[in-house]
Amino acid sequence: MSSELDSLRRERDFYRALVGFAGQEDLQLLLREAVDVLVARSGAREAVIEVMQDDGVDVTPCTAAHGCDGARLAAISTYISRGIISEAVATGESVVTANATEDPRFHDFASVRRAKVEAVLCVPIGRDPPIGVIYLQGKQGCDDFQPYDRHLQRDIEVVARALAPVVERLTAKAGMLASPPALAVVAGDPFSAVRGRGSALTEVLARLRLAAPLDIHILLTGASGVGKTLIANAVHIASRRQAARFVEINCAAIPDNLLENELFGAEVGAHSSVPRGGIKGKVEAAEGGTLFLDEVAEMSLGAQAKLLQLLQSKTYYRLGGAESRRADIRIIAATNVNLKVAVAERKFREDLYYRLQVLETRIPSLAERPEDVVPLAAGFLRQAIERHQLSHKTLSPGAIRAIQAAEWPGNVRELANRIEAAAIQAHLRAGDLLEARDIFADAPVEGDTDTMQGATRRFQRKHLLAVLTSTDWNVLEAARVLDVSRSQVYNLIRGLELKRE
Repeated sequence: MSSELDSLRRERDFYRALVGFAGQEDLQLLLREAVDVLVARSGAREAVIEVMQDDGVDVTPCTAAHGCDGARLAAISTYISRGIISEAVATGESVVTANATEDPRFHDFASVRRAKVEAVLCVPIGRDPPIGVIYLQGKQGCDDFQPYDRHLQRDIEVVARALAPVVERLTAKAGMLASPPALAVVAGDPFSAVRGRGSALTEVLARLRLAAPLDIHILLTGASGVGKTLIANAVHIASRRQAARFVEINCAAIPDNLLENELFGAEVGAHSSVPRGGIKGKVEAAEGGTLFLDEVAEMSLGAQAKLLQLLQSKTYYRLGGAESRRADIRIIAATNVNLKVAVAERKFREDLYYRLQVLETRIPSLAERPEDVVPLAAGFLRQAIERHQLSHKTLSPGAIRAIQAAEWPGNVRELANRIEAAAIQAHLRAGDLLEARDIFADAPVEGDTDTMQGATRRFQRKHLLAVLTSTDWNVLEAARVLDVSRSQVYNLIRGLELKRE
């Protein structure tokens, strides 16, 4: 078990390093980080990454290397125009050879004979045409570096795919110094559906953009209502599995005794309600695509064991079935539970946690994205008007202040529901503004329904008014007592519509 967990940790750290490329803004540092990852994974004696920078006038190389001095690096770089590297660049395919000096494809090249090139794995970066190459070399028959190992080839090709979009962003390809901002609404961009431009969300989406085509399992964490389902769907659309289905299952909404049936399906005779032909489970429905397990922490330990078997062997059994079935699916799991704590409390299997945690990404709450609240509300208002064909309205200044001042424990989901309800409620009212009273209809009105939002606003209003009265409406002093900024006190006064008597 220990060796298996160590292997899972190494795999997790490898993919985390690749996803970390997304945040790099310096091309040379990016290549150095990538070389370190390549050497650690491959055991190659020499490693070189070379990419071409096109500023619209000239094309210049940018290189990072391991195990090569200046003269040796220069010798390897000559292969760009002829020999092994030119083969990879010309074909766009990986080149593998156990001994280049004896390989009929390369033994006639003077540069190969002169350098006594032996075991090599060369992988192009990007396509149509490649913008660079990864070149790994070692001794023939070396135990540390075995270029013919299919797992090694796959991982180095994964590194190349992870590098390509970041290198393109950081180089002046086709005269452009960088790609559009990460959250710009771009036609065909799956992540454009995830609204928000705050730095917290931007960093998360940059990581997931890079991870989407890598076909690794992803664990999304964060509070309820932050948009984990929407983000999971965006990852699916951005992946190479987009042509197949995105299938969702809420593990908390299905009783434990039915969860196995729902996930894996059932054969005739497994239980009385199985129709002729059996029941098709969610795993089978997601074949070739993505299975999204929402609230995965709510699975029982028995169900977790069966999920672990699916992840390890890529096979499963229908309930009551004796024939194993193959499953080609990607798993994206989500939870609002701290799984590290759940593992410590033996409520969640540690081995399953490491399987799912290849890339763990926490989605920030709305409280961590204050700059996104008003743009999100405006977007939800436009959606509601279009969906229900309502009279046109925009947010009033008072509504904007109230939205900024309010707490949103239900996060994006609560904000969307609140704005939609307000738009419908205000449909027949004269005027083209959506007011604070429309959004917070349960604000301080005696005898109103005691929703969490209404109770919170009533408490805020009463408490703030008491503090302001005790300080003779000295906002600076009130901010000190409340341990908030002065601007936040002003926002609360406006949003809660407080007035000095």
